[in-house]
Amino acid sequence: MIILGVDLGKARTGLALCDKGELLASPLCVLREHNRERLVEAIAAKAGEAGAQLLAVGLPRNMDGTEGESAQNAREIGALLEESTGLPVEFVDERGTTITAHGYLNDTNTRGKKRKAVVDAVAATVILENFLEKRRMENRG
Repeated sequence: MIILGVDLGKARTGLALCDKGELLASPLCVLREHNRERLVEAIAAKAGEAGAQLLAVGLPRNMDGTEGESAQNAREIGALLEESTGLPVEFVDERGTTITAHGYLNDTNTRGKKRKAVVDAVAATVILENFLEKRRMENRG
């Protein structure tokens, strides 16, 4: 199943895709849309172009596991995406994903403007990888 990973941010939204076998997640792009309606349209368009069958949306929980304003925003956008695309939306705890993404970019010596341009797509990839791993674990047992 092709799954689109989504890392919602205040300034940028990162997108990632996995292959049909759900083995490999890869960065897709970064959207720089601040208007909620246009952002939903842009994500829906990318999902359609990719043939996505499910959306894995990052849920920014607080470190204690509670949900704040950002999590509420993610849930609202998720509901709009579900309505707009007709695809199921699953939320993925995204705590630590941006830190992990920066770690990957450190390992590849990605710096400056290039780093800023890709970090959100890499974070979306981490969110999607976490989602895929959780699915694999659930299917095993």
